[in-house]
Parts: sequence; C-alpha cells; structure tokens
Amino acid sequence: MKVLVTGFDPFGGESVNPAFEAVKMLPDNIAGAEVIKLEIPTVFLRSGPAVEEGIKKYQPDIVINVGQAGGRSCVTIEQVAINLAEARIPDNDGDQPSGEPLQPDGAPAYYATIPVKAILKNIRDHKIPCHISYSAGTYVCNSVMYNVLHMAAEKYPNIRAGFIHVPFAAEQVVDKPNGTPFMSLEMIAKCLEYAVEASVNNFADIDGIFGETH
Repeated sequence: MKVLVTGFDPFGGESVNPAFEAVKMLPDNIAGAEVIKLEIPTVFLRSGPAVEEGIKKYQPDIVINVGQAGGRSCVTIEQVAINLAEARIPDNDGDQPSGEPLQPDGAPAYYATIPVKAILKNIRDHKIPCHISYSAGTYVCNSVMYNVLHMAAEKYPNIRAGFIHVPFAAEQVVDKPNGTPFMSLEMIAKCLEYAVEASVNNFADIDGIFGETH
C-alpha cells in the first residue's frame, strides 16, 4: 500500500509552512505502507494538478493533503469540502477568486473518504488533542481537498482521500500576540503519523459520536 501525503509551501507572509515541515518528518513506512511526501503550491489553479501529478507518478492508495490553519489550537481532521473559492488574501500566484465554483459542473460538496473518526480516535488515544472540523474554509486548503476528492470520484475510484489542518508551529508565534495557539512540529508530525496509521488500518470508518453543538 502507498500513501501520498502532501503539504503546502509557505503563504500569507509566513517564512515556513508547518504542514510540509511536519510531513517531511514522517517515517517512510507507517503500518506497513510506503509513505510518499510531496510539497504543493498554495495556489488555487496549480495545487490540484500538482497532487494529480503525484497520483499519476506514485499510484497511491490513499491521499492525505495537509495545510496550515493558523489560529486553531490543535490538529483538525476535515470532514467535508465545498465547491467554492472565496479568498480573503491572494494565493501565491496573486489569484484572489471570490464566489467562484471550484468545478463548474461539480457536486456542491464532497465528504472525506479517509476514516475521519478512526483518525481522531487514534490521535486521542495517544493523548494528543484533536478534533473533527466541518469546514475546511474557502481558501486553497478547501480547494485542494475538494479537487482531489472530485478527481478521485471521477477518475481514481480506488483512491481514498482527505485533508488535515494543522496549527501554527511554535516558531511561527514568537512575534505573534500572547495566546496565539500553536503546537510543536514534532507533535504535529506525530498526529500525521497516527492519521496515516489509522487510514491504513481502517478501510471503513468506525462508529462514534464526535459532532459539535455549533
């Protein structure tokens, strides 16, 4: 089995992106699966094709895209991606779409096909905080999650895919306001390792109630 794990390059004025920095720290083999690591651009129009290039090259069974969500206090596993591009800031190519569909003829939304609840449980079982998120936003993170799930549905039906958001790394918040949430890169990488492990070991998701009240 092969797992393709991607992380974005830095964006929004940051010098690093903890997504790919943590991805680079993953072991090359997790739960018997080969782990392939790929950096992708924080760009609406190029991120999906970059992942598809990796799919064609490596033929993975699972694709997990990872992105930064500065302000979140822990790793969050995304449940759903929506067919909308709404950018508060330009992407790394200067593109700033507003109210545009990611796929004009695509479904309104796609649910992750990796085992979201099993991932959550595995991370929490290792005593690390983790939550399910029900909004991947409307920036490039949501875009790549939606587009990868769309291409899996249309062209790569054997691929399971999903998205994980990670908080700021510690070094990113040195000059940010007191109280800005962060995690160490080592802990973020461990969360991703446990996420890959759960994805490899659980083809179907587990039962459990983990929803939110707002």
